[in-house]
Amino acid sequence: MNNSLHHGRASLALLSLLLLAACDADEAPVADPVRPVRVAAVERRDAGETLTLPGQIQAQDEVSLSFRVDGRMVERLVNVGDTVQAGQVVARLDPEPTRNALRAARANLTAAMGQQTLARNDYERQETLLRQGWTTRARYDAAAQALKAAQAQVDAAQAQFDTAQDRLGYTELVADGPGTVTARGAEPGEVVAAGRMIVHLARQGGRDAVFDVPASAIRDAPANPVVTVSLVSDPTVRAIGRVREVAPQADPVTRTFKVRVGLQDPPEALRLGSTVNGSMQVGGVGGIEIPATALTQANQQPAVWIVDRATNTVALRNIDLDRYDLARVMVARGLEADEIVVTAGVQALRPGQKVRILGEGS
Repeated sequence: MNNSLHHGRASLALLSLLLLAACDADEAPVADPVRPVRVAAVERRDAGETLTLPGQIQAQDEVSLSFRVDGRMVERLVNVGDTVQAGQVVARLDPEPTRNALRAARANLTAAMGQQTLARNDYERQETLLRQGWTTRARYDAAAQALKAAQAQVDAAQAQFDTAQDRLGYTELVADGPGTVTARGAEPGEVVAAGRMIVHLARQGGRDAVFDVPASAIRDAPANPVVTVSLVSDPTVRAIGRVREVAPQADPVTRTFKVRVGLQDPPEALRLGSTVNGSMQVGGVGGIEIPATALTQANQQPAVWIVDRATNTVALRNIDLDRYDLARVMVARGLEADEIVVTAGVQALRPGQKVRILGEGS
């Protein structure tokens, strides 16, 4: 009886120990998994950066010379690269059709003047007869009306004659100022319409450097920036310029804006058509810069996850933002240069969690 009681107590004690061990096993914490993340080093951006874009030298003023009348071009006296002076004839049309029109206009004018003379004589005669009482008022009024009609015919014929004479002068294309021919639009023998470009003329004088500039650079550029323009083939050849004109509309294909920079005392080596580089300072404020994907939120404030490289664990830290766009964030306070921030996987982290940086192996 005593032995049975002793064995029962021993079995009960053993069962209690097993239950306690099972409870301890259930309450043991489960270790957090090691999260793979992507990171980036915090960078301090200098106050401003240099933007360099390719461009081309063009004349500050350009003009397309064209005839004011239709006709067959019989002569072009200049070619690409030639220098022309004000008043110089650059091309001619066949003048014979215009001369014929001028002869016809002169003949019409002569006939109209003859009719005017007859009408004036008849009017003067009717006026004398009416004063002497030998004609009627109706005949006098008819003679006066005929004289007015004859005068109108003379005026119309004179206008046609003047127009024909002007058209004859338009058969010669004359440069209205000095410049250099940069393109030609028609060859001798072609029938050209009025207004068609015959030669393209770059005026002498000022030169521009023309660039295709993205909208972001225009937005970040300071007011009235100084642009340094240098020759691609010889960077020692350079000139200073300022923005003279910005296109009001972006190019539909490249989505860039054409910007013309007026050059101040450009050297002769910066010839028309030369390829150049233009440099200017943009983004005048520096600071700490991080990728926009690193941002998260804590305590209703912007925050980032900081990686401790000694333990490979993360900590959440609030920061103050200066400015941001879709790709980059400028931080006013809360970060130091060379700290490591998580840029991918920020939503699956918690403070103190171990991480594995992607790209560094398992």
